[in-house]
Order: sequence, then C-alpha cells, then structure tokens
Amino acid sequence: MAFLHLFLQGLETAPACLVSVERTEGSVPRERGAWMAVFDRQVVGTIGGGHVEFQAIAEARRRLGGAGGPPVLRHALGPSLGQCCGGVMHLRFEGVGAEDRDALARRLAPRRDPVALFGGGHVGQALARVLAPLPFQLTWIDSRDGIFPQDAPQDVACEHSDPVQAAVPGLAPGARVLIMSFSHAEDLDVVAACLRRQRERGDLPFIGLIGSRSKWATFRHRLQERGFTEAELAQVTCPIGVPGIAGKAPEVIAVAVAAQLLQTLPPDGQDGV
Repeated sequence: MAFLHLFLQGLETAPACLVSVERTEGSVPRERGAWMAVFDRQVVGTIGGGHVEFQAIAEARRRLGGAGGPPVLRHALGPSLGQCCGGVMHLRFEGVGAEDRDALARRLAPRRDPVALFGGGHVGQALARVLAPLPFQLTWIDSRDGIFPQDAPQDVACEHSDPVQAAVPGLAPGARVLIMSFSHAEDLDVVAACLRRQRERGDLPFIGLIGSRSKWATFRHRLQERGFTEAELAQVTCPIGVPGIAGKAPEVIAVAVAAQLLQTLPPDGQDGV
C-alpha cells in the first residue's frame, strides 16, 4: 500500500510509465501483477530487480520521452541479461497521468486477507507493526479501554469488545485468528468462540493461540469439558510461529507468527523467489 500511495501521489505532478508483469513462464523473481512506476527521476515499486528491471526502467524512460513500441515486451531471464532464473517475463508498458489515479487505485490495490488479532499487549503491538506492510487486513481486538497505541499502523481497525469473545461471530469470513490476550481466561473464551463458529460455518482457516505446549494441554482439557471433539481441537495451532525460531522477544515472535500466516496464503503459481 505504501508503494501505491507514493505512485498516486507522484502522478499529481508528473506522468509516469507503469511497467507491470503481464505473464510469466517458469522461474521468475516476481509474480503476475507485480508492477513498478517509472517517473523521469524516480522509480516506485519493483518487478524483481536485476538487469531485467534495469532494462525495463530504461525502456520506460525512453517511452516517457516520446518513443513508441509494442505494449508488451518479452524478457528471457538468461545469460544475455546476466540472470540465471531461466524463466520468461512478459512486461506491459503503459503511459499514465493524473487523470488515471482513481482507476489505478482500484486496479493496483493488493489483495488483503483478513486477520483478527486478539490482544493489545507487547507481542500484539509488535505483530501489528510487522503485519502492516504485508497482504493482510488487520482487525485488532481487546477488551481493555485505551490499550491501542496512538500511532497504530494505518488501515488497522482497532475494536473494543467486552466480553472479548463477542467479536468472534462478526469476524470477516476467511479471517486468520491470532489469540494473545492479557488473560488465559480470555484466551480460552476466544478459542471456544472460534471453535463454535467453525462448527457452524467452518470459515476460519487458521486459529492460532500464543503459549506453550503445557498451556495448550490445559486448554485442551478444558475445551473437552465444554464438549469440543478431538477433530475440532485439531483446528487450533499452539504454540504459534514457524518452527526453529527460539527467541522470545516480542519482535522475534511477531516475525515468526507473520511468516506462519504467510504460509497459509494461497500460492501465486510461481516457483521463483
């Protein structure tokens, strides 16, 4: 979203050439739909870097200077470009100006999958910052007043809910849920509310609970007493975060959890990185 904002802001004073990935074959550095905006003295965004991007910038500026050319150019990522990905990128070149701002804002806005974060403590605050530039739409929920920071990331929806689990039925379909409140009792109630929603609708692809294996063992017993089955309990991930990251600092946990959430997103169909 930051790149898009800078691009649209730049169009207020100067035209640009929009370079977008129209189609790909094989291993490539960016997916279809990736873009960069080339101005006379500035470049916003990226199509993957390297020599292919360098050539694309030069071609875009040639067109800004009035030169013509086909709308789509093919670039093979081989020895001639000093790259060894082996794939092919088809790049579209479009001249755009201030009159195109609204249409570009709609067209280039990235897909953002919903995430519900329960808990405004140290890890919650670190996680909100880490998730801000990623392809997620965050709803941040806590039962306490005044818990959210004044400088919460832009586009984050901060929501007060008391009791906190009352927010679960209204979560967006497809929301990934992260549970890390200040209270184990609240955590338990949110997990139970998520499992009830799963029983009724089955539309929460990830339910993650912060804590140790011993915490989850205690929760499992209490949730079983509330009538939840083994199959239902298997839908909860605890501990959370990608394996192999041992640090306990809030920022470290936040990175590990964000990486795990990214693993739940559908693949873009590319085999390159």
